[in-house]
Amino acid sequence: MQTTQARSVTEPRLTHPAADASPLAVTLVLGSNRHGRFGPVVADWLLDRMRDHDDLNPEVVDVAEADLPTTFEPSAEALAAQSSVTPKLAAADAFVVLTPEYNHSFPAGLKNLIDWHYTEWRAKPVALVSYGGLAGGLRAAEHLRQVFAELHAVTIRDTVSFHNAGTSFDEGRLKDPSGPDAAARVMLDQLVWWGRALREGRGVRPYPG
Repeated sequence: MQTTQARSVTEPRLTHPAADASPLAVTLVLGSNRHGRFGPVVADWLLDRMRDHDDLNPEVVDVAEADLPTTFEPSAEALAAQSSVTPKLAAADAFVVLTPEYNHSFPAGLKNLIDWHYTEWRAKPVALVSYGGLAGGLRAAEHLRQVFAELHAVTIRDTVSFHNAGTSFDEGRLKDPSGPDAAARVMLDQLVWWGRALREGRGVRPYPG
């Protein structure tokens, strides 16, 4: 009777590059350029939350200071405007976009800034923070999800929204920070997870398309 012996097969061990635990470069995009805007009040609160997060290194792009033309034609004016904006977007591992709600959507100035760029957004995560009246800017945030999906960016599921934002702050400080602080913590934790995962992915292989 002949017996067979199982062969010992040594499987090749997969090696993975060490995870990059360095802080993420995250750009906060302040999306309103309206006269008398409330955005800077919310942005200051949001920047404090981002600076408190050890895994984030924040930078700011303000739509009101970008002064990008709407013609999308290369020009000295456009190049000058891009020089103060594009490097901050290109260097970012992740984004936080702060938007008000104007007439059921987000501002034209924010759309213009988004449309002037493409690869800068691609394969990166975007967290959305909104403010407004009764709707809290959530309809603007939902429209932004569609826009960023077209640009191959990943929007974070959890958001922070301020309903009746003008009455939520007193001299620049939140009257009741408990809810927004907790929501921001969850959102930023998710942003860090996606930011690191996508940064590592882009480092392993180029994004297709």
